[in-house]
Amino acid sequence: MKKSLYLYLLLVTTPAAAQLTDTLTLSLPEVIDMARERSISARQAATLRETRYWEYRSFKSNYQPQLALTGILPAYTKSFNQVIQPDGTALFQPVHNNNSTLDLSFTQSIAATGGMIFGSTNLQRFDDFDRHTTQYSGSPYGIGYSQPLWQFNALKWNKKIEPLRYYESRQAYIEDMEQVAIRATGYYFDLLLAQVNLQTARTILKNTAHIQEVANVKLELGKISRNEILQLKLEQLKASKAVGIASRDLQIASLNIRTYTGLDTTQYIQLQLPDEMMHISVPADKVLAEAYANRSDAIAFVRRLAEAKRDVAKAKGDNGINAMLTARLGYSNSARTVAKVYQNPQDQQLVQLEFSIPILDWGRARSRTRTAEANLKFTEYAVEQDKQLFVQQIVTQVTLFDLMKDQLQLTAGADSIASEKSDISRERYVLGNLSITDLSIAFQEKDQARRDYIAALRDYWSAWYQIRYLSLYDFELQKKIDYK
Repeated sequence: MKKSLYLYLLLVTTPAAAQLTDTLTLSLPEVIDMARERSISARQAATLRETRYWEYRSFKSNYQPQLALTGILPAYTKSFNQVIQPDGTALFQPVHNNNSTLDLSFTQSIAATGGMIFGSTNLQRFDDFDRHTTQYSGSPYGIGYSQPLWQFNALKWNKKIEPLRYYESRQAYIEDMEQVAIRATGYYFDLLLAQVNLQTARTILKNTAHIQEVANVKLELGKISRNEILQLKLEQLKASKAVGIASRDLQIASLNIRTYTGLDTTQYIQLQLPDEMMHISVPADKVLAEAYANRSDAIAFVRRLAEAKRDVAKAKGDNGINAMLTARLGYSNSARTVAKVYQNPQDQQLVQLEFSIPILDWGRARSRTRTAEANLKFTEYAVEQDKQLFVQQIVTQVTLFDLMKDQLQLTAGADSIASEKSDISRERYVLGNLSITDLSIAFQEKDQARRDYIAALRDYWSAWYQIRYLSLYDFELQKKIDYK
């Protein structure tokens, strides 16, 4: 009789492997790739990277030669203008003319000095319609140089800071993509745990129902009490409730992962259990070295100090003393025809020094300089503190990753033991030498051990992608992370 009961329980508690034709099976790398390609976060990161690229292109254009064509063509006038006479009186005379100009000029900034080389060629035509005369005036060519004196050189400092800012934005894009991987991993394990919970709840409900049938046979044979039957019914109700909760959690987790990855298929998503990568070594000194070489935060440390030093230089340069030295050499001429303007032009020379010196500013310039110097000290202290937090975060994460590897091995062993114990407890209950309470405890321990293993897997893979994010280095492939 005991043998027949055991065979009956073994048959009814073995889950059927139903093959779903409309099931989409995905692994963790596949979900992460979809998120990097389709998620809103990834698209926002790509758009921001493109914006930063064109901003950097715009900055670089400031150091390239600029060529411009300007003019007023035509400049027709017909009116009355006030004309002062020799005796001081004013007469309004009719004016009817055209005064058109055309100018082609180029400029080239010199970052080292802050000065500018410039050159131009221009032509002017004046038509007096009242007197029926036409005159031309122009400068065939001219070149000059203007140099600010004792002033802040914005070109020099921007040439130091803007490349750092652009490189920082490029690395920030890689960090954003790694953040996408971290979030996708979270959604992946949310759904995986929900699937495991639903599968476990259904299995427990099915086993409880089958054990209930076996217990009814035992009750007819007088081998168990009525109280044990009631306990089984209570367990069956609890299992039914667990199935409902797990189904709800599964729907929520499935919707979240579909929304984040942009997966619009109506297929049922079946997730694969990720493998373990216990052989990978992640030395803390290597992570720290790669972080300082790759992270946008590390680049920002240098940029922030450079910006603070720039502000000090600007405060000292903007001290109220402004001077501009300008020199220009060229040729000019005027004639009745265009061709004669370019024949035998006359020398054109210009040298001038413009300056402005404050006599009394009540300490304004000195106050601005002292404020900038104080901000520089504050930035140095803040950067030093951020560096300490930077290092601490990396060392802590490497330690956590090593702990997660150990925890994963322990939970995997506990999962195996709990599963074997559950099978033995079921056999012992069929044979009649185990109570229903002990059987229920064995099922609960198996369920919890499985959940603990999934949670350990989640912690392990989350820590792995955190290491990638903190270092921007792939320790599996032994290379820097980059996205084209």
